[in-house]
Amino acid sequence: MSTVSEKLMSLVEDFSELSINDRLNLLLEFSDGLPELPLHLADHPDLLERVEECQSPVYLFVEIDENRFGRLYFSAPREAPTTRGFASILHELLDNQPVDEILAIDEDFINRLGLAEAISPLRLRGMRAMLHRAKRQLQEKSIAVRS
Repeated sequence: MSTVSEKLMSLVEDFSELSINDRLNLLLEFSDGLPELPLHLADHPDLLERVEECQSPVYLFVEIDENRFGRLYFSAPREAPTTRGFASILHELLDNQPVDEILAIDEDFINRLGLAEAISPLRLRGMRAMLHRAKRQLQEKSIAVRS
């Protein structure tokens, strides 16, 4: 299994090798890869937190398993492929990774994807908010698990 930082470096490299239009296309390809919510969350949408900074209705939930690996779940509408793409990138990078590695991720990686030329600052703000909220939930749940 790759570390979060190895996966992150590979992703940044993949995006940086592309033209602006191709970066946007890659982001849109990611939108197809966002997994559906598992039943225990799909049946209880009240457990998910809304990411208010996103223009589209995006929700997330994190769990910590017995090995201290973080599980990240996102819900984003198919009609919002940019937002779904962001959620899918975060899911691919961070799901089922050690909590400490997730919490240590440099939030500046979002800038290093080179999407600022292709999408609005408001959308980038939404992706940062998804990451920030996921890390906050993991931090809170880490403290609760230790208590």
